[in-house]
Amino acid sequence: MNRRSVSIEAPAVGGAGDLVAYGHHGRPLLVFPSQQGIPRDWEDRDMIDAISGLIEAGRVKVYAVDSYDSGSWHADGLSLEERARRHGVYEDWIVNRVVPFVHGDCGGAQDILVTGCSFGAYHAANFALKRADLFPLAICMSGVYDVSVVGGSWERGEAVFFNNPIDYVAHLHGDHLAWLRGRVSLVLVCGQGQWEDTTGALASTQRFARVVADKGIRCELDLWGYDVPHDWPSWRSQIAHHLPRFC
Repeated sequence: MNRRSVSIEAPAVGGAGDLVAYGHHGRPLLVFPSQQGIPRDWEDRDMIDAISGLIEAGRVKVYAVDSYDSGSWHADGLSLEERARRHGVYEDWIVNRVVPFVHGDCGGAQDILVTGCSFGAYHAANFALKRADLFPLAICMSGVYDVSVVGGSWERGEAVFFNNPIDYVAHLHGDHLAWLRGRVSLVLVCGQGQWEDTTGALASTQRFARVVADKGIRCELDLWGYDVPHDWPSWRSQIAHHLPRFC
């Protein structure tokens, strides 16, 4: 399998972020790691192996990126609003640095799929809904879609609101909502086994699916069995099941 590690400048934090690319051809898939993860997490947890047939067949090119959770949503001691502002640095890196790299690597601008599990599922949904012009499809596995659960003070200003899908989706209206209805699709997947309740993922996935559906945005809710826990083996099966439909 064609595999490359690259470092992409992140001027806003005075450094760079890492990315690992897999594959030689196909539809680009941007992978967000789980909480405070690194690009190699999907490889180390056999998620790349689970979709290796699609990669080798030239149906998908995978781009696994760094997280910035430790400097934003999971930066202890900061207010929730400040954490949200710092997330803006990560958003800038993804949109203005990673996306151009992916486009260049794929021979030109094209739609990019996004995915992630656990906290990576939040990122996938948030980026798809905020930047559906770039990311029209998100496959989200075992996510929590209300960032207030990460802690910090309960100060909730604009930065939190516009990065909290459970909030801003409920207030979508007008032309922008109409555009999203025709542009973006979400696949919300969650097991019903161990840790899906204690992490809040099951309840959050069900609630978020209702909010999205109420707005008429394309959304598929896929709940797996009571023997399917909040864990990597589940996510390997889920991405292998869903991804082939889209590439």
